[in-house]
Amino acid sequence: MSASPLPGYVELDLEGMTCAACATRIESNLNKLDGVQASVNLATDRASIRFAPQTVDVAALIARVHDTGYEARVAEEGTLRDHSAEHRAALREVLVAAAFTAPFLIEMGSMLLGRHGLMPGWMQLLLATPVQFWSGMRFYKGALKSLASGSANMDVLVVLGTSAAYFFSLAVLLRGAMGGAAGAIGGPGGQHLYFEAAAAVITLVLLGKYLEARAKANTAKALETLVRLQPKTAWVEKDGRLVETSIATLQAGDAFVVRPGDAIALDGRVVEGATAVNEAMLTGESMPAEKAPGSRVYAGTINGMKLIKCVATGVGRDTLLSGIIRLVAAAQGSKPPVQKLVDQVSAVFVPVVIAIAAGTFAWWWFGTHSIEGALLPAVAVLVIACPCALGLATPTALMVGVGRAAREGILIRNAQALEAAEKIDVLVLDKTGTLTRGAPEVTDVLPAANVSEDELLRLALTLEGNSEHPLARAIVTRAGSLTPLASRGFEAHGGRGVSAEVDGRLARLGSPEFLRESGINGDGSLAERLAGEAKTVVGVADGERLLGWIALADELRETTPAAVIRLIGMGIELVVMSGDNPATVGAIADRLGIKTWKAGVLPDGKAAEIARLRKLGHRVAMAGDGINDAPALALADVSFALAGGTGVAIETADVTLMKNDLAGIADAIALSRATLAKIRQNLFFAFIYNVLGIPLAALGLLNPVIAGAAMAMSSVSVVSNALLLNRWKSPK
Repeated sequence: MSASPLPGYVELDLEGMTCAACATRIESNLNKLDGVQASVNLATDRASIRFAPQTVDVAALIARVHDTGYEARVAEEGTLRDHSAEHRAALREVLVAAAFTAPFLIEMGSMLLGRHGLMPGWMQLLLATPVQFWSGMRFYKGALKSLASGSANMDVLVVLGTSAAYFFSLAVLLRGAMGGAAGAIGGPGGQHLYFEAAAAVITLVLLGKYLEARAKANTAKALETLVRLQPKTAWVEKDGRLVETSIATLQAGDAFVVRPGDAIALDGRVVEGATAVNEAMLTGESMPAEKAPGSRVYAGTINGMKLIKCVATGVGRDTLLSGIIRLVAAAQGSKPPVQKLVDQVSAVFVPVVIAIAAGTFAWWWFGTHSIEGALLPAVAVLVIACPCALGLATPTALMVGVGRAAREGILIRNAQALEAAEKIDVLVLDKTGTLTRGAPEVTDVLPAANVSEDELLRLALTLEGNSEHPLARAIVTRAGSLTPLASRGFEAHGGRGVSAEVDGRLARLGSPEFLRESGINGDGSLAERLAGEAKTVVGVADGERLLGWIALADELRETTPAAVIRLIGMGIELVVMSGDNPATVGAIADRLGIKTWKAGVLPDGKAAEIARLRKLGHRVAMAGDGINDAPALALADVSFALAGGTGVAIETADVTLMKNDLAGIADAIALSRATLAKIRQNLFFAFIYNVLGIPLAALGLLNPVIAGAAMAMSSVSVVSNALLLNRWKSPK
């Protein structure tokens, strides 16, 4: 799931889109530019574009959108588009349309009773005209722009259908007036007028647009919540007093103070004081995290009841929260592979519908020799075929699903990762830091004969003192205040051990296998016994002499056994692959009930095993730390990182879990399945709506007013179905 290699990136806010055909056309035209990869999201009215700056610039991208018949502007990073003005305009349009359409209810009611022309024709004209040309002006403008760009969208369908009904009725009314009948009650000879159909369709479409806009706004609430968590100011100490300062003026290295109960303004490191911080917005963990000097803190989290002083380590777009917002926004704007079919259909949908409507009109005309008899079915086809539901089916479910995941501390990089996570059947697990706490402790120090414990630990400290590996940190901690020896020529041996020259001799520290390969033999049974107790064993050698063994234990996380049971219950085969010795890995796997495991596996071996599993037809996921397991993570269909809030993992993994809990992987897979299920439900409803609705309309079984109501509600129902994902809860 690697990111695009194109160096340029911009997001554009779009105006004027009304349906899936609009989004498809903008996306298609942008992608025709050299060095451009664009994705347009109808639900957010936003285009996410990667481009090659040497071949195209942002101005050219905006111009391309304009030439397509729409407006665009660069979206401001870290903000969401304000739809309030659009909502107010949509509400005003629908209220005016409803006010003028309401009297037509009398006419419609009389038709149900078999009576026509209860309302005078001139009154119908006066009521329908403002609806057609004021409330409906947005459709005329959209249709003209679309046709000017050489294509057709939903606006064209609405304009064709309602204009046909309006102008047919106007022609009938004028013909009656010129014929002397004055058109007092409908048309001449009792011929029916369809002003009420045109007005009602526009009103219902506008109502659907308003409800759709409100529902679309709800899908963005998860991202809105994250954006609002970003503090705008921080407290800085100046001349002995606290001064509130805009965070825009602060840089990495600046000191700031966090008062009790305040949101932490920047990523930083505590230098004075101790407190507890609520980090639920990052990790989903309800228990506050203890903070002391040296602890990391993150922007947007809430300080407890004690004042702390911090030094900024990340400001602006470099904070963890900003990275999460970018990640969530990018994921919400991406497209899963299942969307490809929708894009292909949308590209030809409107022209096909117009052709069907024309064929319907011709068929009824030849069958009835009546313009009136041919007009209504054709109008109904145009009105009911609006592809809005089709365009909203995928992005709305995706936005809600990704947002819901973010609130659970699960960051999904893109829609491709979401869809791939749903399909995995094998999950490869690293041991250290994934199944276990990742914070091992030295449990046994067993020096050889005539060797002191301090001598053994001092040489181990010399070899591991500069390493950040968890095992090395545990050895350094156990060595305490011992002073390391002088060394040179340090060398790491690919996950097996390390070596360096100490006092003119080659010293080594590593696994029993590493030492044996180096010609150093010791009490192998002792090492095997310790490994059988699920301990990691390393040996320390000075030249050809084994100084002894050091055993370390890394306890399972409390949540790991339950998470393993849950994952197995979801039909996922678990495989443990670790560089540790077979006895230790086997003991851990047996405790968890995992049947398949491999020990002594180096990073390239993990990658080779994942490649083998994929070749066998499995959909493979890999869970690791995002750094040491990079080759394997890159080869997996989906990569999971238990990040604990680290920026590196967020930038590398397909799915990042903001708390170190294997249950998060089960949650991510369950949520991906729920989201893809919603997408498929929405696509089914959208397709079946048109598959059934268009033939019914063509056969004359749907009145245009009913068709308009059905079209309006189809979009609302699709979005509402997607919003049900907000109720998803982890079954743990």
